[in-house]
Amino acid sequence: MTNNAALPTGDVSTSAEPESPNLQLEKDSFPEGGLDAWLVVFGASMGSLAALGITNTIAVFQLYVSTHQLSQYSEGSIGWIFSLYTFLAFFCGVYIGPVFDKFGPRWLVLAGSVCIGGSLMLLSVCKEYWHFLIVFGICNGIGCSLLFTPCIAAVGHSFRARRGLATGIASAGGSLGGVIFPLMLQRLFAEPSLGWGWGVRILGFLCIGLLAVANCFVRSRLPPSKNASIHPDIRIFKEKPFLFTTIAVFLMEFALFIPLTYISSYAAAQGFSDKFSFQILTIMNAGSFFGRLLPGWWADRVGPFNSNMASVLLSIFACFAVWLPFGHTKPGIITFAILIGFASGNNISITPVCIGRLCPIENYGRYYATCFTVVSVACLIGIPIGGSIISADGGSYRGLIVFTGAIYALSLVGFVIAKGVSVSWKLTANF
Repeated sequence: MTNNAALPTGDVSTSAEPESPNLQLEKDSFPEGGLDAWLVVFGASMGSLAALGITNTIAVFQLYVSTHQLSQYSEGSIGWIFSLYTFLAFFCGVYIGPVFDKFGPRWLVLAGSVCIGGSLMLLSVCKEYWHFLIVFGICNGIGCSLLFTPCIAAVGHSFRARRGLATGIASAGGSLGGVIFPLMLQRLFAEPSLGWGWGVRILGFLCIGLLAVANCFVRSRLPPSKNASIHPDIRIFKEKPFLFTTIAVFLMEFALFIPLTYISSYAAAQGFSDKFSFQILTIMNAGSFFGRLLPGWWADRVGPFNSNMASVLLSIFACFAVWLPFGHTKPGIITFAILIGFASGNNISITPVCIGRLCPIENYGRYYATCFTVVSVACLIGIPIGGSIISADGGSYRGLIVFTGAIYALSLVGFVIAKGVSVSWKLTANF
């Protein structure tokens, strides 16, 4: 790996340095559109709708199993099922990213589709704690990872100047799934003739159809790199911009998955109906849909790091100025869900673009996967820690809200440092 890998590949308005011929060649080589490129975006969006749509629906699964199959277990114990899922969804990327760089996305996407489709069918008959842990936590988590990394990385191969917009469209499928799936499952679970079993199976059939589309269209523009290693390379953490970016994303994802997981149970604890407790997750994911879709073009203009910092700041405001004082009211929790959904949607879609600014395109899969492998630890510990805080606080969510806002604040500090050591400490620097 050369030292040039540490240099940002994006435009920085404060820099007067002439661009190297290699960097200009890399810029000119991106098609920035065309039928093939947008079909990859479409396929990635369908894969995201299935894989990340399930991720954005874990609050519904958590609420249902905690009051039915696993009602005898604590919030913290149940939280380990979903934290293991999110952990594996990101952790497995440490090898999936390099495999993508070496062989391309085809077999990864196919394997992920089999894992997700099969695990949903098995999930429909789960009854015991260990059933859920293996089927959803492990099998579905690995399946999500096999899809998540190649779908987003394949989009990055065709876009540079418009990468924020393209990645936002691709990842918006996950938020769309987070809008559709909770409403669908709410109706299916409430139907006596269907219930949990057929409700989850119907979701599985829908995801299999979506993943068939993803398998048709997600492909790499670049030929496989035969000389690339399939092994992770932790030496890239010697690059300070990447190190601090990873720390910032770690803290951001740590905080992000707490409201994503507990928003429905929080609503139920405030005395809202089960119907509204399901719907509040849909509202959050609707906000996330627009948060993934709209800020992409803005990030292409002001820089992905600036876009992420603005959305983390919005998350801090949502926690301390809305959720904490007004979350017990219906207008308050709806406002919070919209704000945190919009902010988190931006964070999820723009973070891959941030990583793309720190490495050459041929190493994008490796950098992306290495970052999110570290982030996976936050997903592993964040949800059960959140559940333990609720239990220690006697069922109150006040401590959890303060904790979430504080973690977001630390993430903002990480992004500021990452930008500072990358290009400039000036607030107006485009990065």
